[in-house]
Amino acid sequence: MSWFRNLSKFSTITKPLTNTHPFHHFPPLTFLSHHFTTTTDNHASSHHGGLEPTKPHEKPRVVVLGTGWAGCRLMKGLDPEIYDIVCVSPRNHMVFTPLLASTCVGTLEFRTVAEPVTRIQPAISREPGSYFFLANCASVDTHNHVVKCETVTEGTQKLDPWKFTVSYDKLVIALGAQPITFGINGVHEHAIFLREVYHAQEIRRKLLLNLMLSDVPGISEEEKRRLLHCVVVGGGPTGVEFSGELSDFIMRDVRQRYSHVKDDIHVTLIEASEILSSFDDRLRRYATKQLIKSGVRLVRGTVKDVEDKKIILNDGTEVPYGLLVWSTGVGPSPLIRSLDLPKSPGGRIGVDEWLRVPSAEDVFAIGDCSGYVESTGKPTLPALAQVAERQGKYLANLLNKIGKANGGRRANSVEDIEIGDPFVYKHLGSMATVGSYKALVDLRHSKEGKGLSLAGFISWFIWRSAYLTRVISWRNRFYVAINWATTLVFGRDISRI
Repeated sequence: MSWFRNLSKFSTITKPLTNTHPFHHFPPLTFLSHHFTTTTDNHASSHHGGLEPTKPHEKPRVVVLGTGWAGCRLMKGLDPEIYDIVCVSPRNHMVFTPLLASTCVGTLEFRTVAEPVTRIQPAISREPGSYFFLANCASVDTHNHVVKCETVTEGTQKLDPWKFTVSYDKLVIALGAQPITFGINGVHEHAIFLREVYHAQEIRRKLLLNLMLSDVPGISEEEKRRLLHCVVVGGGPTGVEFSGELSDFIMRDVRQRYSHVKDDIHVTLIEASEILSSFDDRLRRYATKQLIKSGVRLVRGTVKDVEDKKIILNDGTEVPYGLLVWSTGVGPSPLIRSLDLPKSPGGRIGVDEWLRVPSAEDVFAIGDCSGYVESTGKPTLPALAQVAERQGKYLANLLNKIGKANGGRRANSVEDIEIGDPFVYKHLGSMATVGSYKALVDLRHSKEGKGLSLAGFISWFIWRSAYLTRVISWRNRFYVAINWATTLVFGRDISRI
């Protein structure tokens, strides 16, 4: 019982903590003191500290802003023997967005589309100089090689954000983009986007809540039809795939388990022009025909205003809704627009052919937040996962090459280093599911080019096989395969949790 006597002895000399600030409830991290500096005052929101510049005997530091397709693929490819890797992002996981629509209706569980950053790059949790910070980037000081950050705080006892700085040798901005609302009133207040896991969770809760409310005795027929009317704005791949998943959910699950309301639930897809405009004409016609056959109502129009229970189109038509999903494309975020960096047409961060930001030493930008500057003569690449992933892979190889040539530190110039060929993007094709075990596969290299185009069940099998192999980890591949099999045999889970 010696361990118990020692424990009792320790408890008698331990004094209670008198400082009530939540950050002071942790023991001092003296083993990190050579990396961090801290200054405080009486207000938590004014606390400052951070990672100091790297010392000559330390590895150079790459700071990555964002955990999307581009940022995570970059971190996966970076050599932790060459660099310390620091990631700053408001989420600690990557979202496999092509399968996000399937989680809204219970085809897949939410965890199947989320991959922790520390699994993608284990060095972040193992190496002493590598870190992940759950925070937002507030600004970038390219002159002093410093990123200013604020922690993400949420919950019922919300804390003031803790401000800190991170010095970098190389900075990679991979902050992605945000949904476009075209300045339409009411979109942010009443519509739900489909970009993050919490968006899918909100859609699922709202959908199942409306199904249960519509069955309550005494509710009017007009209110029941409104609650059960799901409206999707935007006819791109995300909007079409969500509409297809929703129609499958209605036909195969709602009509069996909510028989009282099975004839009142409907899906409307609103698009200003053609759905799936980047696909082959034949595939677009097939998708239109298949969606209509599945019960999706297609409306060509432009949204003028969004209210609490209805949207108003440009021609004055009022469309009542119970669930409104907004999927009209993406554009630069306010932070990207505010950064004092060169911009490409459209407001993205401007980069050259090697994904470097001109006039900003040691700064790179990849993914949806970046675009070629006009001087390159190249058009801005589309905001696609395959573009971001390929840019992340290219830049990881480029930085590894620079690091091996002792060009990783900010004091070292890379002008004398042969960095190789510029980034070249080759489109591999597009895929989209339209429900009822049907999908589209367009393997053309460009919209005007020629290539193989398929539609139907075979395309659906190709779609599922391709995305199953693209899921990042074997753990999540196993989850996805098991969820698909479970849904096929037992139907979708309709629990509202």
